[in-house]
Amino acid sequence: MTDVDGVASAEANPVTRRLTDWDRARLTALANTYGTPLYVQDLDRVRQNCARMRSAFPDADVRYAVKAHTGRAVLETVREAGLDAECASAGEVDRALTAGFTGERVHYTAVNPPARDLDRVVDIAAEAPAMTITLGAVDTLDRLTERGYDGRACLRVNPGVGAGHHAKVRTGAAPKFGIPYDRAERVAREAATRVDVVGIHAHAGSGIDADDLEDHRSLVSRMGSLARSLTAPATDELAADSADDGQIVTDPLALEYVDVGGGFGVPYRADEPPLDLDAVAEATRDALGVLPGVDLAVEPGRYVVADAGVLLTRVNTVKPTASEVVVGVDAGMTDLLRPAMYDAYHPIRLLGGATAAPAPADRESTSVTVAGPICETGDVFCRDRRIERPVRGDLLAVGITGAYGYEMASQYNSRPRSAEVALAGGDARLVRRRERHADLTRVERDATADADDETGGSR
Repeated sequence: MTDVDGVASAEANPVTRRLTDWDRARLTALANTYGTPLYVQDLDRVRQNCARMRSAFPDADVRYAVKAHTGRAVLETVREAGLDAECASAGEVDRALTAGFTGERVHYTAVNPPARDLDRVVDIAAEAPAMTITLGAVDTLDRLTERGYDGRACLRVNPGVGAGHHAKVRTGAAPKFGIPYDRAERVAREAATRVDVVGIHAHAGSGIDADDLEDHRSLVSRMGSLARSLTAPATDELAADSADDGQIVTDPLALEYVDVGGGFGVPYRADEPPLDLDAVAEATRDALGVLPGVDLAVEPGRYVVADAGVLLTRVNTVKPTASEVVVGVDAGMTDLLRPAMYDAYHPIRLLGGATAAPAPADRESTSVTVAGPICETGDVFCRDRRIERPVRGDLLAVGITGAYGYEMASQYNSRPRSAEVALAGGDARLVRRRERHADLTRVERDATADADDETGGSR
């Protein structure tokens, strides 16, 4: 059984789409049409993942973490599926609004926001006052006050509990993120004298799996306790401490929601079981406890888009050495950074396609290192991985690249970024063209033109 777009096989809607579930002939045809490296994003799969998330959290406000994939086609799909947008920068806010999200569905959750970001978001909020800005530091509140902002705000809390697939993405206990838990109630009540505090927020980290569930429960439980304190009158001790200057709100705060973040993981390895999302949702509700009139909010990113994406790359070099066979491809860490940055595992499949070469099923498997064209030792997608022996001209598919794939791409080594194709309902369309070499110097040429305009010069 296959999906109407010819991409999924075996099951039309598996809990996790594995790389082998993608149709080989379909991917090969796309690579031949649009070239490589090429990102392929299946919007039907994005829609399925959104529906699965909404089913597990039927009473929650589900907000897509835009940083996982900001492509307009993806954002429009997520919006149509009923998810809100959680944005980590002013640029992401602009992308969300351009994709049709209205102000009340946009949540700005920045970390140490630059001045230009705050300027831009405050201007947007003036036109869309239902948008919410999350504060992760008292300094951020002060900077918003200086800009005249007194609208909807959420307090980001550091609950002292972190989790995730790598130390670099465990945020819940990292000092960079949020107000320390033991100061959070006082800061929230102080903030409520200047802005409309509508929620509190925390995030454990990215790539949370079943082994991290207890940490997730601990974070949610702490946030539930804080919410109960904030929706009750301030304690006598806290009120007495501030009696002289009156700089806190002692009445119950009218919180609308408790946002416990996202980070729900997906299994990148074939032998890893998928996350039991219903069990996670039940554990989340149990840990949060009863909060009359206060909604639960979650922020999935990776879960929505990761297994909806594949990176296609062409073999250009096969080099046997004394220690290994190095398979050189035209994609590199500029296209997919996660293996180099996090030592992340991505499945790799030989699609074949080399002229006069046997079909992959007729080749012996061998251990290979798949390496890109970047002048860095770390520019490898895998080491000592057994696949059918590639030859020059073959096509490889790198799986589960829909999250933090294109988003972390760069022009390092002056390499143009790859193209991206979106699949939906049987059709394929180019949603991001491949950058050209002229694009690499465009901002420099634009800067020269701007300078000439300002000084009266000519190009």
